[in-house]
Amino acid sequence: MNYYSIILGAVSLGLLWAVMTMGVFITYRILDYADLTVEGSLVTGAAIAAKLITDGTDPFVALAAAFVGGCAAGCVTGLLNTAMKIPGLLAGILSMIALYSVNIRIMGKANITLLKSRTVYDVLENIGISNDIAVLIFAVVLNAALVGILYWFFTTQLGYAIRAAGDNRKMARAQGINTDIMKILALAVSNGLVALSGGLIAQYQKYSDVSMGQGAIVIGLASVIIGEVLFYRKGFLGKLIAVVSGAVVYRLIIAAVIELGMQPMDLKLFTAITVALALYTPNIKLKLPKPVFKTLKRREGVLNEPRAEYSKH
Repeated sequence: MNYYSIILGAVSLGLLWAVMTMGVFITYRILDYADLTVEGSLVTGAAIAAKLITDGTDPFVALAAAFVGGCAAGCVTGLLNTAMKIPGLLAGILSMIALYSVNIRIMGKANITLLKSRTVYDVLENIGISNDIAVLIFAVVLNAALVGILYWFFTTQLGYAIRAAGDNRKMARAQGINTDIMKILALAVSNGLVALSGGLIAQYQKYSDVSMGQGAIVIGLASVIIGEVLFYRKGFLGKLIAVVSGAVVYRLIIAAVIELGMQPMDLKLFTAITVALALYTPNIKLKLPKPVFKTLKRREGVLNEPRAEYSKH
């Protein structure tokens, strides 16, 4: 059994999913918004990228178009919530349902194969690097760039306004911040990243399918929470790195349980259980003896309550 290939593949795929996880992090942690649009926008990115590539478009241009498509989907969800006053959860569901039809329209059918098409990973393969290593290098560089860009963006005045709108909407409005615009912008950036991840995954797997986004929100939440629980994260940059690391760890866990004999049909159940346990972990501190709790608190441990920690940016 080639464990090296299994681990390499899991890490590479985890890094591609990490792009989506950063998008989920923006809505779930920064904006405090449960956005189900991601299950549709992930496919939107994959559909746009696959369709453009098969039509002869450069794969990098296709990824840029996928990002823009995801941003548009996020804007629609934001407008449903802010302009039409539809509850956030329902707005995400409506967008997700609508995107199913939109994605089929984009592809013209339920799925598109990219087996004979050029992808972004071929750039490195052309200089003699194997496909697996090419994907890993590309994913590492891309994640590093995105972490840097997001860290810079959320430390600008606009980024702080988005974070303020997520932490305390009334206080943000009192400071003259248009919280509706901030929410729409955050949803656009979030779903743009999700769609970009979809385009990357489609090129990695060599196909785009209308059902590939099922369970994406659970995968994203699992990655975010695993990263929070397992990795020390001081400051906003540390949180972003923890989120990326969580996506990689999640894929390694999935690869391990498959190798141990778990059936693919049980993976969604396993993921749901993992998320439930990870969400419960912060409450363990309430049951710990006071000396242990104080030690964890001094270490700024990962057992702090999620919203309590994220209010201290």
